[in-house]
Amino acid sequence: MTILVLRGYTLITKLVGDIMSKIKVMDEILANKIAAGEVVEKTMNVVKELVENSIDAKSSEITIKLIESGVKEIEVSDDGIGMDEDDAKMAFLRHATSKLKNLDDLFYIESLGFRGEALPSIASVSNVRLKTSDGTTGTLVMLNGGEDMEVTRADLQKGTTITVSNLFYNTPVRLKYLKNLYVELANIVEYVNKMALSYPNIKFTLINNDKLLLQTDGSGDLLKVIYQIYGIDITKKMVEIREENDDYYISGYISYPEVTKSNRNSITTLVNGRVIKNNELNKIIVDCYHTYIPKDKFPIIVLNIDVDPILIDINIHPTKMDIKFSKMDSLKELVSEVITKKLKELVLIPNISVRDVSNISEVKNQINGYIQEKNMQSKNIEEIRLDFSVNEEPVVYNDENNLTDNDSSLTQNSESYTTIEPVYRIKEMIPRGIVYSTYIIAENEDGMYIIDQHAAAERINYEKVLKALKNHVVFVDLLVPIKVELPAHEYLIVRNNFSILEEYGFKAEEFGINTILIRSHPNWIMDDIAEECVRKVIDIIASKESFDFDQFVWRMAATMACRMSIKANDYISYDDQVWLLNELRKCENPFTCPHGRPTIITYTKYDLEKLFKRSID
Repeated sequence: MTILVLRGYTLITKLVGDIMSKIKVMDEILANKIAAGEVVEKTMNVVKELVENSIDAKSSEITIKLIESGVKEIEVSDDGIGMDEDDAKMAFLRHATSKLKNLDDLFYIESLGFRGEALPSIASVSNVRLKTSDGTTGTLVMLNGGEDMEVTRADLQKGTTITVSNLFYNTPVRLKYLKNLYVELANIVEYVNKMALSYPNIKFTLINNDKLLLQTDGSGDLLKVIYQIYGIDITKKMVEIREENDDYYISGYISYPEVTKSNRNSITTLVNGRVIKNNELNKIIVDCYHTYIPKDKFPIIVLNIDVDPILIDINIHPTKMDIKFSKMDSLKELVSEVITKKLKELVLIPNISVRDVSNISEVKNQINGYIQEKNMQSKNIEEIRLDFSVNEEPVVYNDENNLTDNDSSLTQNSESYTTIEPVYRIKEMIPRGIVYSTYIIAENEDGMYIIDQHAAAERINYEKVLKALKNHVVFVDLLVPIKVELPAHEYLIVRNNFSILEEYGFKAEEFGINTILIRSHPNWIMDDIAEECVRKVIDIIASKESFDFDQFVWRMAATMACRMSIKANDYISYDDQVWLLNELRKCENPFTCPHGRPTIITYTKYDLEKLFKRSID
């Protein structure tokens, strides 16, 4: 045994002998493949690393070209400072970087990349071709699986072009776990959108299979980038914010509360130009919209945060998407104050269509007449009928479990009909009036009831729409198709799920860039709410990469039921109140609306007598 003492540390080494060492240093190729597992999980990660390198190279124009969503080939080219031959070869060595030179630099990081792991990790699981020039020399470097580097001369066009092809060709297990091409492309588009929002002064171009998906002009106008991503309708509903304190400077745009999405992906937070995902910061932003938007909806936000790099730590996650703030309380206060203040300044009166309906009877007549007209076009009239009331009276059992007179039509032909005993979870209620033009006051022998007329109608319509969705759907062709413009990443998800739209009665087709046309909808949607319903359904589809069909049907039924129902302050007559209460009793769940709000509350007779001191415990 040999004992070496070096600078105060004792190093014990064994001479080569009869016992072979169990710990060995991995070779460079194996180490890079392991690192690729953290750096490269999907095609978006490759695009992310290459685009960030282009930004760090001071590029003013970045072009991303994809073949088959990047699975077959990814090419990222820029007009940055480029590299000479030595740097081009060094770039593929692990932990080789131009962005960190010593330990102090780690605490003052201003570049997007700094670890020196991306290029060697990508090269180890693909075929890479790098062409670069700093204006004086041109270099071409080619590698296959991180090995057999070939270096030759290239032209002197300043900038860098990196082509990554056959991703994961030598790691088939990882290739198997890539998602379908639409999802991979949607992830890339979403990332490039966020980078374009982060750097409006850079011209971004994204192309897949020779189809242009995004192109910004690099003018530095953030609002123009928002328009190029989200379209004109959303851009008109964005408002600028700008504020600072001793530690942070924030700027960007927030949406009016009427403009919402179904997930947090529409919240873009940027720190010193870096796209991040910080749950705590997102929660602060969403909390600012509390009472302005429903709890399951989220605003569209583009929030730039400029801060001294010494106050943040970005070296806490392999993808560098998360970040740690040393003065989080100061940031919370600033973000909350500026967004809350701006929302209070806005005149939040959205443009809406006026409901010209005097009572619920008119609504019933409109819907019944509308459906009868549409059913004349269908042979499956009973499968899709959505009357506002039930034509046939159900079999009703009285307290003595004897059939009432209503059973005669069914008992006359017992071979054709099966008698099913209905279970009413609420006893029959007698309406006595309405307060605040919203709440029906009713009673029976058990007590007094207060019914929210909108929530009750919503529950009734929900169960009927749900039943219709699960049955055969009949299309209604539109005279004027409904055009829906979407951000590119949402468009790709919806485009990949046209079959789901068609399954539920919405015939869709592509129409230009990031735009779809809806040419028909289910016949149970009224014409005056058709466009709103279509947009809500598309928003539901665009909010997810994979679908839970039961959840999807539930959300669509709840959306349609809400729009079909009477609202608070809609006048309804006494007969309409009786009808509404009877229909509510027939529901499978008469106690809540589809969104979980109560439809009915009660005071028992005993409760009332206690309140008025008529009953003493």
